Amino acid sequence: METRTKYTAQARTKTVATVGPASVSQPILERLILAGADVFRINMAHGSRSDHQTAIENIRAASAKTGLPAAILVDLAGPKIRLGQLTQNPLTLENDQEVKFIRGETATRDDELTCIYETLIDEVEQGDEIILADGIARLEVTHKNQDQLFCRVVDGGQIRSRQGVNLPGTKLSVPALGPIDKDNANWAANLGVEYVSLSFVRNAQEVEELKSILRSQGSQALVVAKIEKREALLELDAIVEAAGAVMVARGDLGVEIPIEQTPGEQKRIIGKCLQHRKPVIVATQMLESMHTSKQPTRAEVTDVANAILDGADACMLSGETAIGEYPVESVAMMNRIMKETEKVFETEQSRMTAHSTQCEWPIADAIVFGAAQIANRVSAKMVVIASSGIETGLSKSKQRDFIPTLCVTDVFQTFHQMSLFWGVIPVLSSQKIEQPQLQPFVNAWAKENLDLQVGDRFVVVVDTDLLPGVHDSLHVARVD
Repeated sequence: METRTKYTAQARTKTVATVGPASVSQPILERLILAGADVFRINMAHGSRSDHQTAIENIRAASAKTGLPAAILVDLAGPKIRLGQLTQNPLTLENDQEVKFIRGETATRDDELTCIYETLIDEVEQGDEIILADGIARLEVTHKNQDQLFCRVVDGGQIRSRQGVNLPGTKLSVPALGPIDKDNANWAANLGVEYVSLSFVRNAQEVEELKSILRSQGSQALVVAKIEKREALLELDAIVEAAGAVMVARGDLGVEIPIEQTPGEQKRIIGKCLQHRKPVIVATQMLESMHTSKQPTRAEVTDVANAILDGADACMLSGETAIGEYPVESVAMMNRIMKETEKVFETEQSRMTAHSTQCEWPIADAIVFGAAQIANRVSAKMVVIASSGIETGLSKSKQRDFIPTLCVTDVFQTFHQMSLFWGVIPVLSSQKIEQPQLQPFVNAWAKENLDLQVGDRFVVVVDTDLLPGVHDSLHVARVD
């Protein structure tokens, strides 16, 4: 199996792997990192706080053991609305059947449904659509009274207790951040994780609320806005601008909107993220068949490739690594697809430049773009960015060129956060980076990990954090 014992085996597109029973042990996490995993997702909708604590400790230990960065993404569950207890499991709903929602969480008749969302009957109106179990069944509300919501089954199927309920046409009062999510956000902040994702985002204010909670705990974690609600698509620009990163959460999104619209919206979301210079993750069913198979379907391979060609910074594995039979093989396969797709992608760099339509670029963007151009002109082997923060590395990532790019930092969180940035190789320095020490540090690291030879050129960008009062500086150096 191809591993990342050398950075040349690493795809530029990043892999997010969900941690679960199949992957939580430190030895498996080490193998996942070596196979290509860059970010690990902790899904707070499943498992206990103790389970999540163990997972984070094992991820940190696996990263230290392999010497490779691995960011942690804590995924808050958000206001997932679910069915209550049904009379049968499964319960079959037939087309044109009349059913009704009643108050409470336990049904007493086969034609009764209940929901854990207490105000469902109050907030849903006649004509609204109710989708059950990720689209297995669809209902239309025909009429209601104070305690009952009468529905006609438009598209029947088998449903089970506690499965999801989606209300795409209904304005809900439930907050994106409930008490449990706020507690989990504080917990994640105090553990120093790099990313916290917000489920079922509807507007930028909800993103700002989570950012405020994290900052109140002294955390610099970036907020990942999960786009999976119809309302989010209407507020997309503001949400992307507010977020630190974005996830195209195609599972619930494909239920909230007609499923045939999902590919087009995926492209639009990625385009907005390129425009706003934000990392974007494409998620859900990317290698779904690898739950039980060592090989994905051709359609899945094409799906991953198209996400990369559209401009995704990362692709995410969910059940494939959390509960699947082949977690390591799934990550290795993802890495292989990414590397092969990037060969095609490399010939189309111009259309992927995030700032191609801007008349005037930000100075940092212009400098890192110039660094790549100079590197090509002088046959330099890599670009090196020295920075205590993530902004310069992110600018370089969004310009999508193929020269190896090292981002050297002495900040632990910056080191791991850059694991999500396309084409960036994060490197952690054990001491504060000063310009005189930078070249010998890079010399030693590059010769060991990138097979550079004495005399090879590299281009260095030093950001303003290291040289206060000046714009980012750039110079050309040699391996000595």
